[in-house]
Amino acid sequence: MDTPLAERIRPQTLADYISQEHLVGPDGIITRQLSTGSISSLIFWGPPGTGKTTLAQIIAQESKRPFFILSAINSGVKDVREVIDKARQSGGLFSGRNPILFIDEIHRFSKSQQDSLLAAVEKGWVTLIGATTENPSFEVIPALLSRCQVYTLNAFTRNDLERLLHRAMERDALLKSKNIVLTETEALLRLSGGDGRKLLNVFELVVNAANTPEINVTNELVLKFAQQNTVLYDKTGEQHYDIISAFIKAIRGSDPNGAVYWLARMIEGGEDVKFIARRLLILAAEDIGNANPTALVIANSTFQAVAVIGNPESRIVLSQCAVYLATSPKSNSSYMAINKAQQIVKQTGDLPVPIHLRNAPTKLMKELGYGEEYKYAHDYANNFAEQEFLPDAIGGTKLYDPGQNAREQSNRDFLRNRWKDKYGY
Repeated sequence: MDTPLAERIRPQTLADYISQEHLVGPDGIITRQLSTGSISSLIFWGPPGTGKTTLAQIIAQESKRPFFILSAINSGVKDVREVIDKARQSGGLFSGRNPILFIDEIHRFSKSQQDSLLAAVEKGWVTLIGATTENPSFEVIPALLSRCQVYTLNAFTRNDLERLLHRAMERDALLKSKNIVLTETEALLRLSGGDGRKLLNVFELVVNAANTPEINVTNELVLKFAQQNTVLYDKTGEQHYDIISAFIKAIRGSDPNGAVYWLARMIEGGEDVKFIARRLLILAAEDIGNANPTALVIANSTFQAVAVIGNPESRIVLSQCAVYLATSPKSNSSYMAINKAQQIVKQTGDLPVPIHLRNAPTKLMKELGYGEEYKYAHDYANNFAEQEFLPDAIGGTKLYDPGQNAREQSNRDFLRNRWKDKYGY
């Protein structure tokens, strides 16, 4: 039988679905939508092998809706329009249950391909369910994103993965015909990287390779047959997250050697160069900031360059940027400032804007004193006039604390000269 194990035991009902309790548990949002029959357009965001496709199929089956599927890898605008026309003619609209259009790897769709979906989603010709391993905020156009609810699927836990293994042994006819004993599972779980599909594929590979009536599954057996078939870098699995983490930490730790090594690992593994460039852009603001403001400019130029250049030359641009950021002075003061400010906003709510800072576009507002005591900085010496710019309830709070580096020391001197002792600069 050529059908993979993961496909043979794919769940057919919500009751059989493993993990994602926040979506499919008794109080899960998908469970509630199915109970009411009102299914909104959705985007499932999560690591590979966490059940995005399966959940879409179950939603269609349990809501008794026609189901159409497209893969963003090999579908163009023409394919999208054709499948939308088929969906409109499927009869679902007349039953009050509009068809479901599932698009796998929707982040790979171009802007024009995503634009071609807008009318169908907005007019209710189809209910869109997209699946992506990338952050939809970056990869899905705002117009489409605003029409969809984004739900996160989490990597399988150890317990989830072990349940998958036991279910496979209990339900799959081919596995049931063998005497399999799961003595050790650590190697299987480690190689899976939290990916349920990969776990089952590796498990099936080991069982078939052993080819004996009785199979005692141990870590040694798994590594004997599976290790040589496991890629050194899985750009959608555990190493994707581990290696980008090592890459970022090497740059943050000012080690260009570690940075270019982990960069090479990602490039050789076929990682998306835009993903790498995007992380460099975030790092430039989070870990370098005003210690070297040019870092953000370089990182942004890198992101734009790799989007135009592509492989293989992008590796040169990425290497230059990684080395530049690794050898830049570091500061997370701006990052810490916005975190602190957001925490205060959450704690204090919508504090009123001080009256001297308010805009006064009408006569009534002027009569109420809006903007009356505001001091226009350019009317004063050194273009500065001391006044409070925070709401009264949190006046005098210091959110930005300059980092210990030459560039921000000048910021500290500037602020101390103007604010004296108010903020303790």
